[in-house]
Amino acid sequence: MLRCRVNLSTMIFLVILQGAAVVLFCGWYVQLSPCGSAPSNGKVHVLLLSSWRSGSSFVGQVFSQHPSVFYLMEPAWHVWTKLPKPGARVLRMAVRDLLRSVFQCDFSVMEAYLPENHNVSSLFMWSHSRALCSPPACPLTPRGQFSNQTQCSKTCGASGLQGVEEACGTYSHVVLKEVRFFELESLYPLLQDPSLDLRIIHLVRDPRAVMRSREESAKAFMSDSAIVLEQRSIPAAEVQYQVMQEICRSHVRINERAILKPPPFLKGRYKMVRYEDVARNPLEEITGLYEFVGLEATSQLEEWIYRVTHGKGKGSRKEAFDITSRNAADVSQAWRTMLPHNKVKRIQEVCKGAMSLLGYRTVNSEKEQKRLDIDLLVPQEPYQFSWLPEKTEHPSNG
Repeated sequence: MLRCRVNLSTMIFLVILQGAAVVLFCGWYVQLSPCGSAPSNGKVHVLLLSSWRSGSSFVGQVFSQHPSVFYLMEPAWHVWTKLPKPGARVLRMAVRDLLRSVFQCDFSVMEAYLPENHNVSSLFMWSHSRALCSPPACPLTPRGQFSNQTQCSKTCGASGLQGVEEACGTYSHVVLKEVRFFELESLYPLLQDPSLDLRIIHLVRDPRAVMRSREESAKAFMSDSAIVLEQRSIPAAEVQYQVMQEICRSHVRINERAILKPPPFLKGRYKMVRYEDVARNPLEEITGLYEFVGLEATSQLEEWIYRVTHGKGKGSRKEAFDITSRNAADVSQAWRTMLPHNKVKRIQEVCKGAMSLLGYRTVNSEKEQKRLDIDLLVPQEPYQFSWLPEKTEHPSNG
């Protein structure tokens, strides 16, 4: 009888010891893979984080046309248009939760933001996604071929969201392009979610070029501008400058948070890229973006990238939201001859800190502005997006 009691006590002790070991292991491992959580199943999730008129449509297409990518352009547009009255701060959690569901190929979250009788064509800029123009979402474009937006719009818009979910599940990479985040902190739950393997590409552009481009499409941004400015009453002549100030501040907040004092779960998950660098060296820069998220460039993609960045045009107002063959280097410099110097001076004032941090030189006169032989882009170190120690020096925030 004594022998049985000893064995029972020993067994109870071992069970308690084993349980304690599991608890300790979970506590140690929780940042990487919390116990009981679903794994990411090898999928890579990419958030292309940018601002309006910063070249994000083009960089988005660089991912969209890749045969391994399911791409969607600005799903948060639906949140901002369905709930337009609050400001960006109030809406950011709803946007984050929507992104989480879409990254997981769950489009039921869209039900709250779409018309009652919705289909694929109800999704914002849906035809910009090659995946939505290809099987299983639509039979039009074979998986390995480039999609045609016009043909896709005519052929693929009537299918339901079930086909979108099915298509999303067949790709190794889910890439979402977004312009409606102004800090990284609200994305922390996504970065810590073990069911997501999230990488953030932060695309920035010279604020003077952004201003010039925004002026060409000013009416299209009225509602968004009001949300960015938290519905504050601001004189019409000041709106664009105030919006640009908020955008520039957001770039500083995001970059400094990721580089100077990043949380451990952000390690290796952030890469900043300037549109001007992409315009000057498209194949090199885009290859770097692919490598960052675990993709390989195909010869077909390299040819397409060269073709769309080495055209003769600078892009018309009609083409503001389309991807056409243009001379990317000329487009990136167009503000220098087209934006009045008084506006350039004002943008340099409101975006001083961001320009210093991101590597954009200011101009001190109209003559200097129009001298295209003067390079206004500060060279970036090739490792500038990497995990840097906190003591690394950065330009003043001004």
